[in-house]
Parts: sequence; structure tokens; C-alpha cells
Amino acid sequence: MTRSVALALTSLAFLVGPGAGAQSPLAACVDGTAETGGVAYPCDDVDLMSFVPRSAFAIGGSGEAPHNDVWGWTDPQTGIEYALVGTENGTGFVSLENPAAPVVVGKLPTANGRQSVWRDVKVYDDHVFVVADGSPGHGVQVFDLTRLRGVASPPVLFEADAVYEGVGSSHNIVINEETGFAYAVGFGRGDSGGPLPTECGNQGFHAIDVRDPKNPTFAGCFSSAALEIGTATPGYTHDGQCVVYTGPDPDYQGREICIGANEVAVSIFDATDKDDVRTLSQVFYPETRYTHQGWLTPDQRYFLTNDELDEVRGGQPTQRTIVLDLEDLDDPEFSFVYDSGLTTIDHNLYVRGRLVFESNYEAGLRILDASQIGDGLLEEVAYFDTFPSRTTISGPCLPPQAGNCESFNGQWSNYPYFESGFVVANDRDRGLFVLRPAASLGVGNADGPALPMGYTLSAPRPNPSTGRVRLALQVAEAQHVRAELFDVAGRRLAVVYEGPVRPSGGITLSVSGAELPAGVYVLRVEGETFVAARRIVFTR
Repeated sequence: MTRSVALALTSLAFLVGPGAGAQSPLAACVDGTAETGGVAYPCDDVDLMSFVPRSAFAIGGSGEAPHNDVWGWTDPQTGIEYALVGTENGTGFVSLENPAAPVVVGKLPTANGRQSVWRDVKVYDDHVFVVADGSPGHGVQVFDLTRLRGVASPPVLFEADAVYEGVGSSHNIVINEETGFAYAVGFGRGDSGGPLPTECGNQGFHAIDVRDPKNPTFAGCFSSAALEIGTATPGYTHDGQCVVYTGPDPDYQGREICIGANEVAVSIFDATDKDDVRTLSQVFYPETRYTHQGWLTPDQRYFLTNDELDEVRGGQPTQRTIVLDLEDLDDPEFSFVYDSGLTTIDHNLYVRGRLVFESNYEAGLRILDASQIGDGLLEEVAYFDTFPSRTTISGPCLPPQAGNCESFNGQWSNYPYFESGFVVANDRDRGLFVLRPAASLGVGNADGPALPMGYTLSAPRPNPSTGRVRLALQVAEAQHVRAELFDVAGRRLAVVYEGPVRPSGGITLSVSGAELPAGVYVLRVEGETFVAARRIVFTR
């Protein structure tokens, strides 16, 4: 079999910044404030592009309800970006074709007619998968997002395309888009209308094969119940992330690794073989109260996690971000803590390139620079507080105190992965915010370079691809570079490039998948001063 590979010298060309050429914002951030409708939102280098209130999601008699999770989807045919908005009584779909004037296209009601404080949504292959906690019999709703195209008279009330009933209620759903497996976590036992497999009784990871999205099938269960200590729910996983591993530990290159936030620890699994999942390790950190959620850095060296209850259970007076070093997956280590100094509770965080996007309840969206994480440093570079009044749906937060309150009101989550660079943030009490970070932050490019270590290697473009993808490489000093393509089993398929790279100009690596089977591949690039890897998905 021949494989086409090509190389061309080029200079790196980056976008000007997020939302270049877009419409004017609803409220620009000027002198620390974005003001609109009589509300002054504290901010720094983040504009308010638009706002969709909770009332806009009261569709078809479903009523207004507090908001929770949020995710995003980009239509591969039209390029339109959509916010997928969790509420206590369903999931709303918002078109951002005009980010200055979002349109609520419709809503998918909750599966069982019950409201749930906790709803979680993730996307695979143009389908959204929805779970709800404390909601027996809900299952996993599956909705084909291409149905959002051309809705004549929005908003409309949708029905699910399928419901997976292998679990009843679930706190979260984790999806590895590269492998096509979803993982319900924090799931209820025996509340799905039928008995669950015995090994699923620990509420760890419930694996679901979603490669045929409308026909999800059970794939197995696993947990770290045998290892955990100090928790009332052994093996319980609250949230997690699963990836095809391209990080620094050579023992697990190309394997499917899952990381679980397990109340008192972070647990690491090799989930490549669903019939033989291995618990690799656990890592702890000081003053643990409730290990809630977390995300890997692009080089998969560090895992940033949040502890949701350390501020309210006497652990710490101010919000912390905990950094764990996963250089050795069999022996991970606590690295350091970033203390924001904010008297607020942290919730969900996500990492895009060097930037960390944290939703911290009543402190709103905080954006951190992680470019010096290897030196034990995180730095806040921007923010937008979606909850400035400190007023809940039932009145002022208690106890009253200056600045932020340590309560569960305000911003629940955010989604920072749109190609445009816009960030959507979901505020439990107010609704959906469409935010535009300053162009100087480079959010639209943030998934390109890995953490600055003397080189930059862009993300593959386009990815997924039916044919050719390109990546831009630039180095700080001249060196010999070798780029090789592997499949997920670790087999080397091609040498894409081997030769010199100089600081001036850089090079473009071009990989053709025309003669490769559809699937996930890894491009490994090794120089004299660095090693990097990028995942490439070829489709047919």
C-alpha cells in the first residue's frame, strides 16, 4: 500500500483573533465593566456578545427552569455553531449563526417528565447524548443534531431519536469522540426499569458503544472501588475525561485512557479493552473535600482539577485549582495549587491550548494562562462575571458578605472550543451568555500550539478529514525533526518527514488519508528538544 505524504515550506499564519469581522457586541468590556440593560457585569478582556435569558427556553409548555450544563456543536455542512444548553427540564438548542443575535431553535424535553438539577450533554458524530441525575428512568437521550438545519418556525419542541435504557439516572456523560465510546458516570443503580449488570453497581464508568449513534449498546463497566479510601461511595465517579493517549508516558501511547474525578481522588484507567479495564493508579492532593471534575492539558502531561466543596466544608477560604502531574500514569503526583483568592466555589473547567476556562459559580468565567504550568504557575488573564448582583432566584445569597458568596448560584459551566473563538457560558440563575475574549488572547488559535516549550505544532486542519490534513510546525532553534504516522494500536504507518527545521519560516506537515481506512491516527513529531503528538481522524 502506498501512502501519499508531502511537505512544503511555509510561514505560520494565524487568525487575528476570535470573532474577527463579527457583529458588534451587546456590551463591550470597558474599564472593567460591560453594561447592558441596567446591569453592570465585572469583566476584563472579555466582551458580552449576546445574552439569552432563561425565559427564552420555556418552549411548548415546558416552562422556565434553572440552567446547568452547556456544550457546543458545529454543523459540518453549514459551519453554523450551536450552543447545547442544559436546563432542569430539558436541553435547548441555540443557533449562533449571528452571535450578536442568537436564535433558540428548539428544545428536547427531559425524558421522563421529571426536573433534574443536574443535566449533562456531550456530542459524538453530530448527535448529542443527554443524561440527568436524580432522575430514575431517564436513561441516555440521543438526538440527531442535523435536525436543527432549516427549522422553519423556531422554537420547536423535539423528540429524542433514541433512548439508551442501560442506565437510569446519571450525573454525567463522558464521550471519547476518537473511539466512539460514551461513559455514563455517577449512574443510579437499578432505577432503569430493569436490573443492571452486577459489575455496574459501583457507579463508576458505564461504557456504551455509540459508534452507531442511534443504536447505542452496552460495552462494560469499571471502577476503582478496590483502591479508594475515605469515601462513602467506593468506586463512585462524578465526572471524567477519556482520550486516546499521546502524552509523555511511553507505556501507554495510543491506548484509551480514562481519568475519573472520584470524590476523594483522581483515578486513572486503561480502558482500551472494555472486557479487561486496568486501574493504573490514583492521585491525591491536600485538603480534599470533593474532587469534582477536571481536564488534561494538550500535551496530556498535567490534569487540572477542581474541588467543589473545599470552600464550604472548612478546607480552604478561597477557590483553588489543583494541578496534577501525570508524566508517569502508573505513579502520578500532586504538583501544585493555584489559589485565585476569590471567595467563591469552583465548578467546571476546560483547557484549550495554553488557556484554562473555569466556571466558578458566583465569580463567573475566569480565564487562566497555563503557559508556565511546568514552573508551577497559573495566571488569570481575563474574566467575565455573569452573576454580578449576587441575587439568586429566591433572593440575595446568604450569608451576606463583600464580593462573592460561597454558594451554588451563578455560572455552572462553559464551552470554549468553537472555531470562531466565542465562548458560551451557562448561568443557572440568568441564562446563556455568548462571550468574546479579546483577540490578544488568541482563543480561536488556542487549540493549535501545545504549551510553549521551544516549539509550536498546530492542530490538524481540517480534522476530521476525508483526505488531506496539514499541521504547521515552528521551532525556536534549528534542529533535526522526524514526523511519523501511527494507528491507535501503535503501528507505524509512514514517515511523514525527516529533515532539518529552522526557526525562520517553519514547515507544514501534510498527511494524506486517501488510502487509509477510516479511523483515528496519531502523528508523532520528535525533534532534538521536544516530542509532540496530534490526533488525526479520517472519515469516509
